[in-house]
Amino acid sequence: MTEKKKMPLAMQIFIALILGIIVGLLMQNYAGIAEAYIKPWGTIFLNLVKFIVVPIVLFSIMAGIISMSDIRKVGSIGVKTVVYYLCTTAVAIVIGLLGGNIFKGFFPVLETSDLSYEAAEGTTFMDTIVNIFPSNFIAPLSEATMLQVIVMAILIGFAIILVGDEAAPAVKAINSFNTIFMKCMEMILKLSPIGVFCLICPVVAANGTAVLGSLAMVLLAAYICYIVHMAVTYSVAIGTLGAMNPIAFFKAQLPAIMFAFSSASSVGTLPINMKGCEKMGADKEVTSFVLPLGATINMDGTAIYQGVCAIFIASCYGINLTFSQMITIVLTATLASIGTAGVPGAGMVMLAMVLTSVGLPVDGIALVAGVDRIFDMGRTTVNITGDASCAIIVSNLERRKAAKKQNA
Repeated sequence: MTEKKKMPLAMQIFIALILGIIVGLLMQNYAGIAEAYIKPWGTIFLNLVKFIVVPIVLFSIMAGIISMSDIRKVGSIGVKTVVYYLCTTAVAIVIGLLGGNIFKGFFPVLETSDLSYEAAEGTTFMDTIVNIFPSNFIAPLSEATMLQVIVMAILIGFAIILVGDEAAPAVKAINSFNTIFMKCMEMILKLSPIGVFCLICPVVAANGTAVLGSLAMVLLAAYICYIVHMAVTYSVAIGTLGAMNPIAFFKAQLPAIMFAFSSASSVGTLPINMKGCEKMGADKEVTSFVLPLGATINMDGTAIYQGVCAIFIASCYGINLTFSQMITIVLTATLASIGTAGVPGAGMVMLAMVLTSVGLPVDGIALVAGVDRIFDMGRTTVNITGDASCAIIVSNLERRKAAKKQNA
């Protein structure tokens, strides 16, 4: 008797996503009901995912560092990761500006006289550097401050390597906890299709008509830029530096892409992304370091959003941005992607910084704030795909380096 084949998780999530969009469109006149009775189930699922993220990050980074048993290798991975993230963010903002300029003639000119927008306070670059380092052992874990959790895991991992044989019981305990939390994550991820349906349905019900309204061209421009960046930048990087077929990469990345699109949460997508990268052959110690860091500081999708929105807001105010202003936007958005790491609503904070840097009114953010969730779904998808591409590339580069050393 042949065993019945189970439907792959990617297909289950895809079906849930399509059903969520269809039901959301049918419920446009009943958006309040979707918000009150469907969204809470999605929130419960997202809470479970967020609950597992901190222990996964803490124990998987420690386990990864211990398995490398070489502090210099961690430094090598860290440098490659940060350089890759900064380079792809700069490319992303250029694509966003180019896309914005191409679509500029199609953008609607909206009324700007009665606009007001209270910009959230940005964090200075030095404050961000200070905030990376925890002042308390419990607070980063309870508040899910990812950069601080990463620093804690690195410090403890290094200490265990330096202590040597005496730390053997700690090594065994960390590996055991890592295995336990990974199993817990698998249990939670089985609920992904239900979570995706309950997260996407209320969003479509609430925003369905807005997407078809005056901002349709701005959203279209942003989404075309998102797709171009993923299809061109990541494909070239994966094919050349990652030694992997880009089609195979995107196929394996589908579950994470669909989850990110539905949830608009980079941190929430982290467990699915880690699992997917390891299936693609990325080294476990690399994914456990690169992906949590990327979920916090890598913002390619957000950078594209800055470019498109800056051009749109400028055109609404009848302002033509000069070449030097566009260069300023590229530099500001690239640096702001790290400067706003871990700030809630980082996309809006970054946009306020970008607009201020070129003298555009921050009140212009009110023009796009109403459909920010729709922008956010796309930019989160780009962000997490960039994280995954980095994990594949850094794994391949580290393997090449190890092979050269062995041959030498």
